[in-house]
Amino acid sequence: SGVVPAPECREAFTKLKMSKTLKYITFKINDKKTEIIVDKESSDANYETFLTDLPPHACKWAVYDFEFTEDGSPRNKLCFFSWSPDTAPIRAKMVHAASKDALRKTLDGIGADIQGTDSVEVSFEA
Repeated sequence: SGVVPAPECREAFTKLKMSKTLKYITFKINDKKTEIIVDKESSDANYETFLTDLPPHACKWAVYDFEFTEDGSPRNKLCFFSWSPDTAPIRAKMVHAASKDALRKTLDGIGADIQGTDSVEVSFEA
């Protein structure tokens, strides 16, 4: 697609992964459609707040530091979200899908990939 991640994407991801000061990052394609940029960095631990940053009519990517308990011990997993709602314009969805691998390959250490087209697919329960 010709859309490549800006160096700030890897820097923000490293900050989330190593320092644990961030809870999630959202990424988007810039207005010129030439580069993937960091849209938002947040330390808000509320999953519902994270979901409000996935717009109903626009495509985005996100990395969320998901915390859970397994066998009585706390764990976390970095989840990569590819958000492409059904209501987004067709062209935007095509560019988004074609650019996903370029961003995904720069983010080492992702534990799960989640594809979402509506709020049910990215709900906490799912």
